[in-house]
Formats: sequence, structure tokens, C-alpha cells
Amino acid sequence: MSHTILIADDEPEIIDLLRLFLEAEGYTVLAASDGREALDCIRGSSVDLAVVDIMMPRLDGYQVIKHIREQYKLPIIILSAKNEEADKVIGLGIGADDFISKPFSSLEVLARIQAQLRRSYEFNDRNDEAVDGMTSVGDMTLDHHACMLYKPGKPIPLSSTEYKLLALFMGAPGRIFTKKQIFEQAWSEHYIADDNTIMVQISRLRDKIEDQPRNPVYIKTVRGLGYRFAKRDELYEA
Repeated sequence: MSHTILIADDEPEIIDLLRLFLEAEGYTVLAASDGREALDCIRGSSVDLAVVDIMMPRLDGYQVIKHIREQYKLPIIILSAKNEEADKVIGLGIGADDFISKPFSSLEVLARIQAQLRRSYEFNDRNDEAVDGMTSVGDMTLDHHACMLYKPGKPIPLSSTEYKLLALFMGAPGRIFTKKQIFEQAWSEHYIADDNTIMVQISRLRDKIEDQPRNPVYIKTVRGLGYRFAKRDELYEA
């Protein structure tokens, strides 16, 4: 399947370079030199993924991402020279799925794009039971549009990483995910034995969703392998 990629950047050299790599891989490339043009491309074409610069004329990248997230679920990668930690936190917090700093490796950008497309389409394939952007398991419902979790009478705000973890787990109840699979899904990076980062995020997520975090019902540890989300019949019996 051929995917359409939008490159929104006010530097023509960057657009030309990425177009060269992406078209060689069979992708269709749309280009925008400012924020408003980027939104026009999104509205007028079927775009599968957007690569967005932060510092653009007319509308900056942050504004573009906010507008996209109001109506669309396509993956967004920020490509920017603004590479302070605060810039990354803001970008990921408003809805971007990945952040790549300039100067960049074209091969890395290509790999990140392929990873985001793969995760996006594999995730959609897994969620046959998702209805109107919702996935429900037991008494919990994950809203993919708002990145919000709902338990009976209790909305639970999620960080970007927490949402990605729950989307992975709730999309395949009962399936065991290795630490490598979890890390690459939630952080969009290659796994290099970073067990502590995963354990901290799982612990924080359990604190939010479990009635007794030390005796979890939803997110189960599978010793020596990884983690899994409880199957539906386990939760109904609980």
C-alpha cells in the first residue's frame, strides 16, 4: 500500500532531500512551506503521516499540530532545530508522536516514518472491536481522540506515553508484550535494555488505573517476558 507523506518545512532544501528519500521508497510526497499551506494539504488530500517543522511562517508547527489533532488521527513527527527538552515536551504533549532534532540523518527520518506508519496501521488492524474511536476492555474505555481513559464515573487524563502504553495493551488483551516491543511502541526508539524507564512508566500507569497498584488487576507482569493486559473474561470474573 502506498502512503502519502506531508513534509511541512520552510526550508526548500529539506523538502527536496526528504522527497528524494521518500519517493525512492515508493511514498507519495506533498510539500508545504508554511503552516496554513500544511493545513490546506491535510484538508484537501488523504495524508497518512505529517512531518512538521516548528518554526514556520503564517502558522507555526505547534498551531498546525493542534489543528490537525482536532479532526485527524494521522501520525505526526516534529522535525525541528528547536531541540530543548521543553520543546520536545510541548510538542509531544499537544499531540505529536515523535520528535527529531535538526540536523538530522535522512535515513533516521525514513526509519521513524516507517515505524510510525507500521504502528499506526498495525494498531488499527488490531482494534476490530474499537467503535467510534473507543476501545473498551472490562470497565475501562480508552478514547483515542481525546487520549483519555474512562472508568465508571471517573475520567483519567493520560500523558502521551501512558496513552501509547494503554493503546498497545488494550488493543490486544491477554497478549504478552516484551520490554523491547513496549519500549519501541511508547518511545519510538530502538530498545537498548532500558528496563528502568519501562518499570517507572508501568508503575505510574498502575497508580492511575488500578484500585490496588501493588496487586494489579489490569496490567500483569509476566516474569522473564514482559507485561500483558488482562483478558476480558478475567476482568468479568474479577
